[in-house]
Amino acid sequence: MDIRELITKSSKEQREALLNKEVSAVELAEAVYSQVEAVDEKIGAYNSLTKDYAIETAKKVDEKIQKGEEIAPLAGIPLALKDNINLKSYPTTASSKILANFVSPYDATVTQKLKSNLIPIIGKANMDEFAMGSSNENSATKIVHNPWNLNKVPGGSSGGSAAAVAAGEATVALGSDTGGSIRLPASYCGLVGLKPTYGRVSRYGLIAFASSLDQIGPITRTVEDAALLLNVISGHDEKDSTSLNQVAPDFTKDLRNDLKGVKIGYVKELCSEGLTPEVSSAIQNALNTYKEMGAELVEISLPLIKYSIAVYYVVATAEASSNLARFDGVKYGYRAKDVDTLYDMYVKTRAQGFGDEVKRRIMLGTYALSSGYYDAYYKKAQQLRRLVKNDFDNAFSKVDVLLSPTCPHTAFDIGSKVEDPLSMYLTDIATITANLAGIPAMNIPVGLDSTGMPIGLQLQANCLNETKLLNVAFKLEEAVQFNYSTPSMTLV
Repeated sequence: MDIRELITKSSKEQREALLNKEVSAVELAEAVYSQVEAVDEKIGAYNSLTKDYAIETAKKVDEKIQKGEEIAPLAGIPLALKDNINLKSYPTTASSKILANFVSPYDATVTQKLKSNLIPIIGKANMDEFAMGSSNENSATKIVHNPWNLNKVPGGSSGGSAAAVAAGEATVALGSDTGGSIRLPASYCGLVGLKPTYGRVSRYGLIAFASSLDQIGPITRTVEDAALLLNVISGHDEKDSTSLNQVAPDFTKDLRNDLKGVKIGYVKELCSEGLTPEVSSAIQNALNTYKEMGAELVEISLPLIKYSIAVYYVVATAEASSNLARFDGVKYGYRAKDVDTLYDMYVKTRAQGFGDEVKRRIMLGTYALSSGYYDAYYKKAQQLRRLVKNDFDNAFSKVDVLLSPTCPHTAFDIGSKVEDPLSMYLTDIATITANLAGIPAMNIPVGLDSTGMPIGLQLQANCLNETKLLNVAFKLEEAVQFNYSTPSMTLV
């Protein structure tokens, strides 16, 4: 297989080529960097590259293979790391001016796990600033373009991670998901994106947006790749107080189980009104496919989902207001010049360092937490959040997995929603509830619309039930046979 074609294949195919010595890990990494050089000026997937580290890691993989030593399942497989996850001695900017020159002094826990598995990190992927956005138009560095159509958004906030994988600039990627920031880019870019159960993956070394919602997860070309990467990054971490003290299973073990007797609930509130006809048709086709495989279909109502946008944007902005208070120009990051007083430095640093969307969310969150409004907004939102979780608990007493569209529509034009934040926020309507409830959820591609843009389907499972979630996704992936290579092959 030509190496230019190999870079757009799954990790399983690349691993076979490595083990058969058809290609070396260094050659694979170099081919990916050639692809980055060829296409990233048009796409903007990366904020910075880490070529010296990636090549050094690839050399270690090649040495092991030459000696006949066993290598980890993803050893030598090129990965894009979202730029809000720390990689020691390299920039971690969260795509913000306020962290433009920040070099991380330590590794995130997930980064340590990547290193121990000899996974070459190609670079730090572009994103919406501080993970705040649904389109990756809020980056302080550059807008990310969708590899399927350069005039379309790739989704956010992990748009750079998704665009890199879709364009062959990485085989797998890590993103973070606060309200759909892995699943939405995966949907728009025709990829698999998984948000694990809250606490399944350590958040140590992840720049916080909303601490009770954030979760790191994989973006890949196949469900099996997502399971393999989840195997790498999962597990208890004493450095993260929210990390679950539970041994993670092998997420690849039950992928191929049949679906006879599995109960799949389609969410009434998300599968009816507001969908484009093509998204609606794709959802119906998926339901029919599952029925043919022996799954039982059940209509499920989540009546409180109509409040989820409001709940999410109170909780998330309140936590963001608190978390971003540390960026004041004192200890690290950007500091405004020509200031007269300490207060003046605070004001000018934050005014100049944060983008409009970040400022908007800080102000919303500060208001929600302010004296006289805390009970009316933040406390009420947390109470409703508990009721949303109750809806899911009730649903999962009846079914194994919930099904819905990931987004009511496919990727929209760059610039078309910038002046309408509320319209932008509504793109998250199907994804944010999983973060509010702390449950695992994932996107899988199920087809293309009439303009050639990918359509995504969302599956959700109960807490810690990623194994069943991946099994149900894998079986649909087998049936759909989505072509993951198309966008990158049109760019090279």
